[in-house]
Amino acid sequence: METTTLPAMEYRRLGSSGVQVSVLSLGSWLTFGSQISDDVAEDLMRTSYEAGINFFDNAEAYAHGRSELVMGKLLTKFNWDRSTYLVSSKVYWGGDKPNQLGLSRKHVMEACHAALRRLQVEYLDFYFCHRPDKNTPIEETVWAMNTLVQQGKVLYWGTSEWSAQQITEAYSVARQYNLIPPTMEQPQYNIFHRNRVEQEYKRLYSTIGLGTTIWSPLASGVLSGKYSSGVQENDRLARKGLEWLKNSVMTEENIQKTMLLKPIAEALGATLPQLAIAWCITNPHVSTVILGASKVQQLRENIASLAIVPKLTPEILVRIETIVQNKPAEPEY
Repeated sequence: METTTLPAMEYRRLGSSGVQVSVLSLGSWLTFGSQISDDVAEDLMRTSYEAGINFFDNAEAYAHGRSELVMGKLLTKFNWDRSTYLVSSKVYWGGDKPNQLGLSRKHVMEACHAALRRLQVEYLDFYFCHRPDKNTPIEETVWAMNTLVQQGKVLYWGTSEWSAQQITEAYSVARQYNLIPPTMEQPQYNIFHRNRVEQEYKRLYSTIGLGTTIWSPLASGVLSGKYSSGVQENDRLARKGLEWLKNSVMTEENIQKTMLLKPIAEALGATLPQLAIAWCITNPHVSTVILGASKVQQLRENIASLAIVPKLTPEILVRIETIVQNKPAEPEY
């Protein structure tokens, strides 16, 4: 049994909002309800909570709703004080029928109610628009989200993988009609995927107080170093339906750069995943880094990356930049 004491958790405000989120959080994508057993899911959630993690990320699309069912049963079983944790859902992919997709008022409202039933909670702390919907006016979506907030079914709403322009439009609609604006965005962010968080959104952190709950800190496992000899049959990137992800991150250049980062991690007494996660945390505009895990040992190792953050001195960060050579240019306003 693992008995090593984990570092103390850090908490950050979600953008300019008052709610505080643990700088590391637990996500259920590809694991809960599909890749792992419910018993492992239970161990992961308990380990997270005991380590100070207070945010558990989910979505209607994860395992076609089964992920939320698993998490809901566990939340009921744990019976934690509701004020001590945050739980999310996301709306967009609810099924294959016309009104089970997208961000129409109908689907946003119905998907929220379905998520509440599956998660067995009275309200969602965070509710994300999982992707932009070109077929629904942003105004309609903002009004629907505002209704859910006013009804007490959602506390904070936000977006995932929206452009800065789309987020700004949603914020402007909210301000025009005196509605609740979006609080946070959930973008992909890691050493290899930086432009949107570091450049495109840069103005939004100060102008609208945008918070971020970033996903894929390990570039879908590439930054763990495990793909140095290619993708194996049971690996995440070998799963059907994830070809888009594999093609975007699984490049020879990224693998070579990962191997060059390994000596830096070792010199700090860290693993490659710990270095990659700690690097994300050094960005003050990152409210929380969502971790994915299929084993408790893996989760504990990732949580221990908190101890590496103070070791990432300006000199070390420059060494990393020298290897990756992808620092976004300063945005031109």
